[in-house]
Amino acid sequence: MAGLIGIGLTGILSNQAALNTTGNNITNANTPGYSRQEVQFETQKGQRTGAGTIGSGVNVANIRRLANEYLVQQVREDSTLYGEQEALNSELSRLDNLLGGESTGLNTALNNFFASLQNAAEDPTSLPQRQLVLSEAQQVVNRFQALNQEFIQQRESIKTQMQQGVKDANTLIRSIAELNLAISESPGIAQGRMPNELLDKRDEKLRQLSELVNIKVTPTDGSQVNVSLSNGLSLVVGSNAATFGTRENAEDPTRLEFTLSNGGRTLNVDEQIAGGKLGGLLRFDNEGLKPAFDELGRIAIALSDTMNQQHEIGMDLEGDLGGLFFTDINSIEAQRGRVVPNGNNQVSGAGQLAVEITDSSALPAGRWTLQFSGDGRSYELINQETGKTENQGRLPDPVQSEISMPGFNIRVEGGTFSAGDKYLIQPGRNAAESIGLEVRREEDLALASPIRAREGGYNPDTTETRENNLGTGQINQGKMLNVRNPNTNGLLEGFRNSGELANGPMKIAFENNGTDIVYRVYDGSDTEISASDYPTGVPYDPQKINLVFGGDTSDGALYQGYQFEMTGEPANGDVFTVEYNDNGISDNRNAELLAALGTQNTMNGGTQNFTEGYAGLVEDIGVKTRQSQLDVDAGKTLLEQSTNQRESVSGVNLDEEAGRLIQYQAAYNASAQVMSVAQDLFNTLLQSFR
Repeated sequence: MAGLIGIGLTGILSNQAALNTTGNNITNANTPGYSRQEVQFETQKGQRTGAGTIGSGVNVANIRRLANEYLVQQVREDSTLYGEQEALNSELSRLDNLLGGESTGLNTALNNFFASLQNAAEDPTSLPQRQLVLSEAQQVVNRFQALNQEFIQQRESIKTQMQQGVKDANTLIRSIAELNLAISESPGIAQGRMPNELLDKRDEKLRQLSELVNIKVTPTDGSQVNVSLSNGLSLVVGSNAATFGTRENAEDPTRLEFTLSNGGRTLNVDEQIAGGKLGGLLRFDNEGLKPAFDELGRIAIALSDTMNQQHEIGMDLEGDLGGLFFTDINSIEAQRGRVVPNGNNQVSGAGQLAVEITDSSALPAGRWTLQFSGDGRSYELINQETGKTENQGRLPDPVQSEISMPGFNIRVEGGTFSAGDKYLIQPGRNAAESIGLEVRREEDLALASPIRAREGGYNPDTTETRENNLGTGQINQGKMLNVRNPNTNGLLEGFRNSGELANGPMKIAFENNGTDIVYRVYDGSDTEISASDYPTGVPYDPQKINLVFGGDTSDGALYQGYQFEMTGEPANGDVFTVEYNDNGISDNRNAELLAALGTQNTMNGGTQNFTEGYAGLVEDIGVKTRQSQLDVDAGKTLLEQSTNQRESVSGVNLDEEAGRLIQYQAAYNASAQVMSVAQDLFNTLLQSFR
């Protein structure tokens, strides 16, 4: 009877274990990372008799964890992909909404500003119209600064997310190391009795870590795993954990870089951070935010430069030359602020650099790394976007020199450089932040042109004054070229005195002998300034447009900073007089030129205007946002598929578990019935001896 009781008891105990396991499955049906478990039964060793072997019951051989390592790894990989795309899309969408919004973008402000200039050109003496120009200009400034501030806030948000992501990653890394140790020390592991709950916890921690960064998981002895970055840098080795960190970026102190500390060494691992949320944040910074900063700065520089150049060659309501309209793009502070020394540079030489904008229409948006090698005088200028070297050479001795690039020059002001020194060259740096309106009063708007021409005047050749010319020659009202000496950045001689041409009025006197026509140019003191280049007079062709005064400084004395067109056939002794535009308050010539800048192609080598340049930025971010949304949707679908595949193996099916409960309950009851029968047989046997 004892054998029958033992058999029933093994059945009760084994099925009780199965019931407990099934109940545990049911209660953990919604536990993240839980893998379904099942009891594996085996027959106990039987008792041999002369009639054969009699069974002795059942035994629980193992409680198996149902998990497929391939599917678990697939979930991790898809989690990495989705985590990266979700972070990238979230930040790109925020930037896209900012740039493309009607009230938050730049286009509306630009359009309103140039429309106000057009209105002012219709009535240049109207103070309300002039005030409207200043108000709309201030709105443009406000939009540049507001966009720049939003960029800064988003950059700070990314830095906060990076720091929090590092903290989360370190917590997970430490947990994985601790679970490694606990698993290796688990009783019975040498006999294959696995600590299922610990394995589930470790897999879930690994999945959560893969959401943050791409990892490689390698099984090792004692059922432990080693975890590393995709390039092999170790995060977890057995029970030892490395530590992620962030620190100020050596190249650009406004940004953070990722570090990894292990065994007393701390390494920059930005290039190894791929995938996951941290990889997505880095991608957005490099592919979205940095280009947006650079392009917005380039537009601010182009607008300031072209407006300043045109405004400076105009005349205000009080008869003075116009000054700067927006902030000077080439102030010493601005030039030096475009260069950032690398934090790892040797400080002994303290090299001094500055970046001067030479041609805003040719200025590209981007960043360059200027690095020195050898004895510290050999340099390379590397485009950060393409990685290509765009300029290289050696500095002279002494080092004062310029490194020329399209649209800008890098000026080496002094100091010495060491091999390995690097400098970030960012021509558009802080341009959107520092743009400001320099014109304060309505009267200071230079909407008129400071020059004019008229028929007639005093002819030094004939020493007579002719009120009206006799020929059919005509002269237009001219165009301003510049009021500054390109060599000294000071005012040209003709504009040294406010309200007058210092070397004027200029006289253009003609000689017509019936065959050839020439003219001579005299300044205000009746000195012939054209004689040095044209001793016998400047040839004149009545069949074409003739330009008087030089177009650039190479034209010697004839370059006055302005130019006129002459047509028709002047008679002998005819004269044109060029003078300062006294009392020209109704003149709107410069206002029209200022307004025309709104549609004039002054960017990208003369292929885009300001609104098109900004639209290019909006379009670029929009395309990246739409692509990232497609990638998010695809990544989400892949993650759902791999998760469902894992759940089909490891997930808990409540209907199936309910069926198992009934199965094991019936087996439990039957085993109890076996014991009851054994007891009845034993009682019957006892009764037979009474």
